[in-house]
Order: sequence, then structure tokens, then C-alpha cells
Amino acid sequence: MAERGVEVSALPAEVREQLAELDLELSEGDITQKGYEKKRAKLLAPYIIQDGQEPGPSSATAPSNASSSSSSSRHRRTRRPHRSGGTRDERYRSDIHTEAVQAALAKHKEEKMALPMPTKRRSTYVQSPIDNCTPPDSSSSSDDEGGVSGESGEQQQSPDSWMNSSIHGSSTSSSSASSTMSHGDQQQLPPQYPPPPHSHSQPSALAEAFAHARIDPPAGALGPDGAPQAQARARGSRVDLPSNVVVRGMSRGQSRSSMMETADGVPVSSRVSTKIQQLLNTLKRPKRPPLSEFFMDDQEEIVEVPRPDPNTPKPEGRQIIPVKGEPLGVVSNWPPALQAALTRWGATQGKSPALTALDITGKPLYTLTYGKLWSRSVKLAYTLLNKLGTKNEQILKPGDRVALVYPNSDPGMFWVAFYGCLLAEVIPVPIEVPLSRKDAGSSQIGFLLGSCGVSLALTSEICLKGLPKTPTGEILQFKGWPRLKWVITDSKYLTKPSKDWQPHIPTANTDTAYIEYKASKEGTVMGVAVSKVAMLTHCQALTQACNYCEGETLVNVLDFKKDMGLWHGVLTSVMNRIHTISVPYAVMKACPLSWVQRVHIHKARIALVKCRDLHWAMMAHREQRDISLASLRMLIVADGANPWSVSSCDAFLNVFQAHGLKPEVICPCATSPEAMTVAIRRPGVPGAPLPARAILSMTGLSHGVIRVNTEDKNSALTVQDVGHVMPGALMCIVKPDGPPMLCKTDEIGEIVVNSRAGGTMYYGLSGVTKNTFEVIPVNASGAPIGEIPFVRSGLLGFVGPGSLIFVVGKNEGLLTVSGRRHNADDLVATALAVEPVKTVYRGRIAVFSVTVFYDERIVIVAEQRPDASEEDSFQWMSRVLQAIDSIHQVGLYCLALVPANTLPKTPLGGIHISETKQLFLEGSLHPCNILMCPHTCVTNMPKPRQKQPVGVGPASIMVGNLVAGKRIAQAAGRDLGMIEDQDLVRKHQFLTEALQWRAQTDPDHVLYVLLNAKGVAVCTATCVQLHKRAEKIAAALMERSGINTGENVVLLYPPGIDLIAAFYGCLYAGCIPVTVRPPHPQNLSATLPTVRMIIDVSKAACILTTQVLMKILRSKEAAASVNIKTWPIIIDTDDLPRKRPPSIYKPPSAEMIAYLDFSVSTTGMLTGVKISHAAVSALCRSIKLQCELYSSRQIAICLDPYCGLGFVLWCLASVYSGHQSILIPPLELESSLSLWLSTLSQYRIRDTFCSYSVMELCTKGLGGQTEILKTRGLNLSCVRSCVVVAEERPRLALTQSFSKLFKDLGLSSRAVSTAFGSRVNLAICLQGTTGPDPSTVFVDMKSLRHDRVRLVERGAPQSLPLMESGTILPGVRVIIVNPETRGPLGDSHLGEIWVNSPHTATGYYTIYGEESLQADHFNTKLSFGDPQTLWARTGYLGFIKRTELTDSSGDRHDALFVVGSLDETLELRGLRYHPIDIETSVCRAHRSIGESAVFTWTNLLVVVSELCGSEQDALDLVPLITNVVLEEHHLIVGVVVIVDPGVIPINSRGEKQRMHLRDSFLADQLDPIYVAYNM
Repeated sequence: MAERGVEVSALPAEVREQLAELDLELSEGDITQKGYEKKRAKLLAPYIIQDGQEPGPSSATAPSNASSSSSSSRHRRTRRPHRSGGTRDERYRSDIHTEAVQAALAKHKEEKMALPMPTKRRSTYVQSPIDNCTPPDSSSSSDDEGGVSGESGEQQQSPDSWMNSSIHGSSTSSSSASSTMSHGDQQQLPPQYPPPPHSHSQPSALAEAFAHARIDPPAGALGPDGAPQAQARARGSRVDLPSNVVVRGMSRGQSRSSMMETADGVPVSSRVSTKIQQLLNTLKRPKRPPLSEFFMDDQEEIVEVPRPDPNTPKPEGRQIIPVKGEPLGVVSNWPPALQAALTRWGATQGKSPALTALDITGKPLYTLTYGKLWSRSVKLAYTLLNKLGTKNEQILKPGDRVALVYPNSDPGMFWVAFYGCLLAEVIPVPIEVPLSRKDAGSSQIGFLLGSCGVSLALTSEICLKGLPKTPTGEILQFKGWPRLKWVITDSKYLTKPSKDWQPHIPTANTDTAYIEYKASKEGTVMGVAVSKVAMLTHCQALTQACNYCEGETLVNVLDFKKDMGLWHGVLTSVMNRIHTISVPYAVMKACPLSWVQRVHIHKARIALVKCRDLHWAMMAHREQRDISLASLRMLIVADGANPWSVSSCDAFLNVFQAHGLKPEVICPCATSPEAMTVAIRRPGVPGAPLPARAILSMTGLSHGVIRVNTEDKNSALTVQDVGHVMPGALMCIVKPDGPPMLCKTDEIGEIVVNSRAGGTMYYGLSGVTKNTFEVIPVNASGAPIGEIPFVRSGLLGFVGPGSLIFVVGKNEGLLTVSGRRHNADDLVATALAVEPVKTVYRGRIAVFSVTVFYDERIVIVAEQRPDASEEDSFQWMSRVLQAIDSIHQVGLYCLALVPANTLPKTPLGGIHISETKQLFLEGSLHPCNILMCPHTCVTNMPKPRQKQPVGVGPASIMVGNLVAGKRIAQAAGRDLGMIEDQDLVRKHQFLTEALQWRAQTDPDHVLYVLLNAKGVAVCTATCVQLHKRAEKIAAALMERSGINTGENVVLLYPPGIDLIAAFYGCLYAGCIPVTVRPPHPQNLSATLPTVRMIIDVSKAACILTTQVLMKILRSKEAAASVNIKTWPIIIDTDDLPRKRPPSIYKPPSAEMIAYLDFSVSTTGMLTGVKISHAAVSALCRSIKLQCELYSSRQIAICLDPYCGLGFVLWCLASVYSGHQSILIPPLELESSLSLWLSTLSQYRIRDTFCSYSVMELCTKGLGGQTEILKTRGLNLSCVRSCVVVAEERPRLALTQSFSKLFKDLGLSSRAVSTAFGSRVNLAICLQGTTGPDPSTVFVDMKSLRHDRVRLVERGAPQSLPLMESGTILPGVRVIIVNPETRGPLGDSHLGEIWVNSPHTATGYYTIYGEESLQADHFNTKLSFGDPQTLWARTGYLGFIKRTELTDSSGDRHDALFVVGSLDETLELRGLRYHPIDIETSVCRAHRSIGESAVFTWTNLLVVVSELCGSEQDALDLVPLITNVVLEEHHLIVGVVVIVDPGVIPINSRGEKQRMHLRDSFLADQLDPIYVAYNM
């Protein structure tokens, strides 16, 4: 071990002793890393060799795991028989195993697979990166033998290369500027090439896969001092951003020419895409089990069932015969009950020592004699039965349960309490001392106390003082605990019984004597009841098996409250008048050698320990000449059944054989709370041959078969026997799951035992008891082998030669992955053998499985050392993956590292597995590093769907209105009808004429009222005012710009009446208006380019705008983002001449274009459509009919007036129908949330129109304020219809929560509905006043992916609620069509919605007139059926369902359901997915996920989620998102990106712009908190 050139083994003994002490303190967490380093440096200072000198010759680095120091770089001399150092992981490690892991990693090294390292924002985890500030060891030997990144062999680092590294370390402060790899990379540079002084990313073996490209940070990413410039992002200004916009009709080449691009339009200079490329390379490796072909049913997705592999090893032996232990001898002086033994020793051997307790330093504190133990127990028994209540009432009766709460440092008090209970015939339930309200598993202890009906707790005075209290001094009510009465059992509080009182001691019977707690795999704590006769028989069997004699001395290191510590150290010892020396856990922490010293001092014959005690004693053993273990005749290893215990036993023997330890005294045993002692190795005779070992094949084990491993020693497990069955017991091996069928001789199964010395039941839980305590094994034909019940021990094992029992694992540590069984402990051992010293804190690793997508998936969670670098950790994780893959042939689902000391602990300091699993599943584990590998380990995915060849087959034959036996999916609104009054026809021919007619016939009728944020009408327009203002604008247009008829004019106005006047002014002048959203003054750089683009694309001859906006267009700020010199003529309509203009009116014709409607789609397409005068009239008429609009009506509009139906309602409908429109600009709501709702209430509005953004603002912002609004007199009962105007699937969750929230204000539950429009037809559906209420259906998501519509019941699994998009407008016909074949579909299919109506747009406004697109989208015919009608394709998928409701004409109503945009759908595995469905699942996965968006890139699914919680939650989201998408959508997420709130771009209609997000992600502009690449 090298510490800047110090050979530790060469130091003086006392310095080594101090170092070992320090190591132990650190490993126990008693000292901080910093303190440790300081003290250590001080100790070593005198011995450090100066840099110039080389330390003595170092041997070739031994496998780095053989040494276990906690320093991260080390030299080793040739191997010594014992090891020094202080980390706890050694106990797991067998040398065989370490070599196997090394070999496995070496094999992987040849393959050289690099995994993409996650991208992490530097601020997220400030775990002190010591590597940034400590110069590397000048004599560091390369530790990573066969890893992803190491060339082994000595490497030097020049000081200047270290200087560079620290400079880069400081500059990589943001993810956009940080280099591809973290700064630990220069180790790969030979010393003669110092890294270039200013490069931001050094190449490394890992980075090779990053396409050999050095990626410099984008310009402008770093501020003046190298820190990232803060990007203020508010979602306040919602921007319509065309993503590298493609204009429909423009050829792609021109629009993207500014970008250097790869094949699919992805910027080349992108760090993200190199990582994804690398991920793809990794995923190209074939998955281990290839997917077999199988039939794919149309309706259901079938999960791949692994076919049995013909080469799977199968058991071939005969059926096992039950194994019998030797008969339990009858010894004349054995007591009739255990209490009787205590009575006897108390009376006859009162001076004889029963128990010696040690203080914290390991010195004897007190000795309890048998006399004292007897008298105190009697006093306690008397007090419990007679002195607890008031005079006459007895609180405790025999048979009541009592909790025993005593710390591990106080065995004496516990003994007295336990025996006092036995003498009083109440049932003791020993539990751990609760330390805080939040103890891991404390509520489960509460469950135990509840199921046992405990209401009284015994404890000591000191312990009671230490319990957490409430401010009033009462003991805290612990989470989940019943109310307890606390009783102090210190002697001074006990009453001496009267002379004639004697405890009642009956002969042992089947009544319960005590209850021992046991935690199950799921974390529930149950009480195993042990009867009086079982307790006695167990003591007798142990006495016989261990050959206990009266008066021996026993040293016990185990917990005396349960298990071996209780059975040997408290019960059997009293029966045999043994002197027990109890060594508490705290003493072991301070002085690991204390138990060995006790054995030496007391010449103890028996010691009771666990592997960890052997390991620590060995670590702390410092050539102490004066220790002798020759007196030991039995060293009982309580966890000897653990597969890795064999190496601890061997190593301990190796070290202490020199101190008189005899090989035959080591006695491993196997126990379980239910069956108690199952088997124990009997103490051997000196010189007898030692029992053999079994070297088993891991592959065989995973199939539950015993195969001796001969060929591949890398995947072998060495196990030692645990001796023979207990005296008087009968044992068999049965299958662990299903009926208890006897195993074959070469098969691994669960050990079941029949004996009088075992548990009798789980107290108070009769249901669970039956399956465990009353098992009758059956033979191969299913017939029971006898009458006698066996107890399941929970241990997995087999019977070896000579009836020796071997245990290979526990049921609770069993992970069954695709039919194969793996043992959690084995996986821990493998993970620990991967050079954990750099990464894993104190060897603390938890392994468990979670069920995801019909199988168990393995998760490994480890605590990370505070000083581990990102690089080390990631390296360690990727190597653990490889090692486990190689040795156990199983894929890991998730590997997580959490900060040191953060995993929940069991009372004795181990990891609380079930609690850890719980935290993992609920997303509160807070890892600091995570690696998910779903691609590798999820092998049961359904086979991708094969698309059928496109063609019209015989199944599509049409018969009348049926296709393939189903009703054709088509529907129509009611007829527009003839206009009755011929006079009106003339006047209403076109909108301009309608306005002029209204100005003459009803000049003072107010058409428009514009409100400000205070709800004040700031501007109104009567018919005549609007007409006159339009005339002025028309005159100004003609005068100032000399514009010609039919030229385009851009209108750039905030939402208001100016916009409406300018629109009609253009129509009067015969020009074509184009409404454009004005640029946002605070965000010109983002919004102005879109304005510029529409102006350029529409070839506008002139811009009409306000004075303020005109200044902005010509400002310096604008010049920064666009060329302001080339604007067309700008006319400011704020200062029009006062004089009366000449009357200008150019009447249009029906086919003439009335206006252009430009909008940016969610996929980033900028599209302009041409709307003719005829279409405008038809549309306004259709809306008038549907909503019953006429001049006496008022409607309120809170929408953006720039495109689609929003523009039609704002500018056109009132002029046509004559109703009054109250205009509420949505922006005003940001400063006054209740503006819209209070307007509805104030004006008693019956019909209102809004957008989803407005509804969301009200729901989120006013949801909690309904009471306040009510007191202000807000009343919404007047509202008859509230229509959400949108071009997407109705957002059911939002509309429902809006209705529910404002129900209290009188809003009718039937009021809220949605409209639907698209680019080709601005309004297809609109819930009017006459149609039936919109219906909601539940469809099966699995079928929907296959383009099928299957209705299911509400609440069915995988069901998706969909709401009808509103009633189809008058004059509109809709049909559902297969987008590929263009044939009509039946109503059980999902297809594209095609529309035919008089108000369909005329076509795209294109520059080059790409007729193909035009014909395709606007004038399309069906391939069969009705080939005459011309349809327009909406680009949306949907279906039609005939409902039970009737429409106005009395027919059954056909409802149109919109599912989503065809452009947005994701084609994955041959199925069609809608992003919104995946996003909905993702948002439900964790409370900290705000918004999320998904898109695909090269077949990888990328999920971007906004984190609302604290940044420490960021990594918790990765597994939860991966799980939910896998479970609900059968998809594997490729990349998970966690970003700040407000990063996902949302347009003015409240729709996510996923393509824009995708481009930002690939160009690395998101500044993500964390990017995880799933393997």
C-alpha cells in the first residue's frame, strides 16, 4: 500500500496500530474523510520518501482487489498470509471470486466497449471532488486491471499535467461547456505529451467512442470568467418557434441552408449526438437471448415468453429421502422447564457467575451471578403480576405479551427482564431500541407489536432517558406503534415478594414462552412464537450437538435479543450453568479484537461470532504474541451458511492457527427464525480430516441444479457444509415455490424441518402461519409423504455426501430473473470484488429486485465514498455490469450510487434492504450516480409488428356502407340550408358588404368591446366606427404604398380593435391581409425571426402596425437578430389623417383570396393557407347556425387572434352575425388571473371561447381561491357553453379539473367542451347549443397502437379516456381514411380524418406552387368507395363512434374523436405511439415531474422531463421514468433528460413544440440538470 511512497508494512508496529485504528474510525463513520486524511498525513509525515526517490521495488501489481486498504492507490509486496487495512468489504471476498472477477473484466477489456457517461450539471452534486485539488500520487500504480479505461503498467504524471487538469476541472462548470469526459482523463496521456494547455476535452479510452471528435464549447457558452452565463428562462412569453423552419411548399434545402447537417438534419457539432451515437454502438451488440419468432395476434400484444433452452441443466438424481438427526438423548438431570434450571442454579450455585458485561472500552463492567439473576427475576415477576396497577386490579395476566426494549450494551437488564417474564408466565417480545421517529422499519415494528397485542414495554432507566420525547417530556408516539405503557425494571423500582410468594413453574407445555421478531423480504416484521416445550427441547438439542458441560465459559458477540445470541447466550447457557461473557457491538466497533482477548483471558471454551467478527479481528490483529485461542473447543460461526463465509473462516484460521486455534473447532451453522437451529457442525476430534468443500457451477445453481464446477472456474461458488441435522429432527428439501414437492438429490430446494424444537406460528397471523409452519411434503406424483408437518426454514440448500447439509442462499435473498434464480449475496460478493476501494463506502451494497414488465429486474445500490470521482464511479459501475454479466450471466437493470451513510440502516448498522427498495420505488433514494440498462436486460419485449403490405385486399370490399363487415366511419354536420331571405343574400355575400350594410342599417350597434387587465372597457367599436376606420386605413394604404389589388399586407398588432379595423381596411382596398403575432419586446432575438420569416415567405408588400411596434422593428435591438434595412414599407396606423378619405371599395369575387392564415405547427412547420371570400362566408354562417348567434347576443373571447378559429371568432364572426364580442387579450390574464371569469360573471355571458393556456392559467392560479371569488360575488351559472379552441386531442384531465374547481361558482358540469380545427379547415367541430353533450369513451391503448379502436370499461388496465371534439359543424362531412391505402375505414379503426366542406381552405400559400402537396392535402379522392368527392386531409388521426344519443334531426349522433397529429406520432417497433400518452405516464411517475416531452432520434426514445423539486431528486426520476414507460407502453427509453422548469418550448396555443425541443437537445442548448443514457 503506497501513500506517497510509504510502504505501510515497513512502519513501526505502533504507527501501524494507529493507522489501523484510524481506518476503522473512518469505516465506521466516526471521523470525517478530511479529519482522517489530516491525522493520517500527520502520522506518516516522518516516514514519507521525498519525490525524488523511488520506493523499494514493487512486485507486479497483484490483482488489485486482494488488498483492501482505503487509500485509492497502492503498492503491494508479495502476498502475506494475512491482510492489513480497514474496509469491511473483505468479509465478502473470496480469493477465488476475486480472480474470477478479474478474469471476467479482462475478457471484456478486449472487447473495448465504451459506455456513454451521463452528462451532469456541475452544480447538482457538490460531493467534494478531491481529485480536483490533490496532486495525483507520483508513484501510482494502475489499479484498473482490465477495465474500460486502463492500460495497466506503471504510469507517471508530470506535475504540469496535473496543473492542467485542475484548471480544466474548474472550467467545466456547466454542462454546455464541460468537456465530453470528466477531468480524470489525462491518466491516458504518456508523460512526454502534456495535454494541450487550453483544450476542454482530453481524449481517453472512453472518449474514443465519442467519434474521435474534440468538441469545443459553443461560443458564448462561457461568461467572462469561464462560468456559464445564466440564461433566464421564463415560460411567460410563449413563442411560436419554427424549428429550423420548414415552410410547407419551400424546398428543404433552402430553409436549412444555414446549418451544417448530417443525414437527418442534426447539427454535426453536437456533443449530445456523439454520446447517442456511442449509445447506439453499444446497443448494436446482440442481446443475449435472441428473440424467437412467434405468431403475433392482431388485437393483443403478447409478451415474449423465453423458450426453454434445450441445454438447460436438469436434475437427474433420485427423489431425496428425508434425513434424520441422531436421537435426542434423555439426560437424567435435565430440568422439566427452563425456569426450573434457573431456580436450581439460583438456589444451589448462587455464587457461580452467569453473565459478565463489558463497558465500551472492553473491560468487565459487572458480573451477574446465578443467585442475583434468580432473585432479581423473581422480584420482577412479582412486580409485574402484583404491583403495576392500583391495589386490586391486575394489569398483566399470564399469557399477555410484553415488549422488551433494552440496548445491546446492557445484557444484564435484558436477562433479568426475560427470565422475570418467563417466571411471571407473560410472553416477552424483545425488540430493538427505537432511536427516532423516522427509524428505518419502525412502523413495521409497530405492526409486530400490534399483531402480538403488546401494550406494555419493559426498559431500563438509562434507556428510557435516551428515548426521543415530546416537548412535554412524554415518550414519542412512534410511527405505526400502538400506545404503550413503559415500565422501568431497575432493581430499585422492584418490590421484594412476600415470604410465601413463589413463581409458578409448570412442566414445559405447548403454551408460548417468548416471541422472536423476524423481518420478511418485503420488510414486514412478524413475531415467531416459540412454545415452552420447543424452547426447552431446542436447548437440549443444542446442548447435545455442542456437547455443552456445566460451568464452561462462552464468549458471545451476537445480539442477545434473538437468534443464536439468544438461543446459546441466554437460554442454553442458563440450562447448563455456563458463564457467558457478552461483548456488545459498540465494543467491537472500538476494539475489534476484544472478543479474542476475552477468549484468551477467560480461557473460554466456546465463542459465538459472525463472519464480520472474524474479519475485523483479522484486520486488527497486529502480531500480538500474547494471545492464545488454544482453549477454544468450538468457534460457532452464526452466518456460516452464507456462501462467502468460507473465505472469512479460512483467512481467520490462517492468521490465528499460530495462536493455538485448531482447524476442527470452526463450526459453521445454519439457522432461521422459524425452524431455529437447522444444522450445526459438531466440534471435531483433533487430527480428524476436515470436511470437504463443494465447488458448484453458478449456472447450475441459477437453474436450481447442483453441478460440480470443473471447466469454467470463473463462475464457480465455493461453499462449506454447516454440519449435520440437529438431534431429534427430520429434514427434507422441497421445491421453494409451488406445492412442497420433494427435490431430487442433485436439486437445490428449500430446507424444511420437523422437530419439537422449532417455532410454532407467526403470532396473531394465522393465514401466513399455515404456509410456513404446517407444510406436508409431497412426492413426484403429488401424494403427501406422511402426516407430520414440517416448518419451512427459508434456507436454500442440498444434502451432500455423508448427510452433510450445504446452504447456498436464503429465500429472501432470492432473485428470480426469467426463470433463473440468483442469490443477492452472491451478486454483492461479485460487485465487491470489482475493486470497490475507490468507489464503495465501507462495502455497503444492497441488491434487490423490482418487478417491471412481467419479470424481476435486479437493482444494485451502493454507498459511494465521499472522495470518489465521477470517473471512478462510472468506471466501477460499468465494470460491475461486465463482471455480473460474465459470472452470473444475468443483466442488471439499474445500478445506483448514493452518498455515503444515506441508505437506511438496520438496528445493528447493516443496510435495511426492504426500506431501500421502497425508497427506490417511490423515488426518494436520491442517488448521486445512476446507470440503467433496460436494453440489455429486458429480453421479453413483444416482437415488433410487421406492417402488412399496402394494397386493397379482398377484405376491403365495400358493400353499401360497410367495409370489411364494419360500418364505414363517416359523419356529417347538419345542412347549411338555403338562405330564406333573398335580400340578405345580396348584403351578406361577403364580409365587407356585411360591414357596410350594418354601418348603414344599425350604425350605433356596438360590435366589439376590448377590456384591459382591470376589466375596464378601454375601447369599443360600433358598426359605423369600424367601417369609417377601415375606410381611412384603405385610403392610407393606397396613398402611401401605391399597393396593387391582390397584394399581401402584414398586420402587426397586439390583440385589439386596431387589428380588426386594419383587417377590414385591407379588404376594402382589395389587398390580402396576413395577421402576424407582434414580436415580444423583451425577447426579440427569439420572436422577431419568426415575424421576419412570415413577412418574407408571404412576400408582403407592406406592413401595417402601431407606432410603438414600428419603433421596435427599426430599433438597434431588432438589428441584432434580423436585417432591418430590408423591411417592406411600414405604415403606422396610429396617425391617420383627420380629413374624410375618398370612398374606396373594391368588391371581391367568391374565389378571390380573403386572407392568408399563417401558423407554426408543433413539428416546426410554418404553413400559410389561402382562405377565399366564399369560404369565409360559409364558415361564419356555419358558426352562426351552430352557436345560434344574432345581434342581441354577447360572447366573450379570450383567445389569440392571429390564426385559425381564434382569428375567425375575434375578427370575422361578429361582423357577419351582428353579435357583440367582448375581447379579452390572453396576455392580460398574466397580471389579472380572474379577469376572464369575472367578465363572464359581470356581463352574464352565455357563450365564451378560450384556449387551453387560459384554462390552465385559471386552473393552476385560481384553483385554491374559489372561496374568495365567491365572496366577491363571482357567479358562473350564466355560462351555457365554454368552448376550448384547439387543434389537438381534447385535454380531458384539464377540462374536467376546470369544471370541478369552478363548480362551486355555479359553472355547469355540461358547459365545457372543445372545438377542433386544422390547417386545411379551420373549424371542423364546435360544440354548439343544439347538439347532444360531448361523450367520453375509454379505448384500449394496446389496440390503438395497432390503429384499432376497442372500447373498454372505465378503469380497465391500459385504458385511455378520450372526449369527443365537439359537434361537427353544419355543412361539414368527415370520413376516416387509411393514410397509406387512402381507402375508407370501418368505425373500429383509427385513421386520418378527411374533411369536405364549403369553408375548406383553397390551398397552401406557396411561392413555387408545389402542386403535388396542394393536390395531396386539399383535393384528394378516396382510392375506392366514393371516388368523386374531393376531400382535404387534416393530418390528424381519429375515429368515429355512433353513440346512443340523438342529434337535432332525431338520428343517432356520430361522435368524432381526435387522437393526435399524424406528424407527431412515433413509429416504434412497428407500432404507432402518440407522444401525449407516453408523457402522461411519465408525469405520473413522480411528484417532482412537471411537464415532460418525448421524441425519437434514430429509433431511440428520448424523454425530457422538467424537474419541479430540488435538484437532488433529478436522478430519482431516471428509473421511475424508465419503469413507467416500459410497463405502460412496452417501450425502452433510450435517453432521459432532466431539465429546469420552463425549458420545454410551448407555443401560443399551449402545445408542446417537440421538434424544436429535439433540435435544441441535439445542438446541446438545453443546459440539462442530468442526461442519462440507458444501456
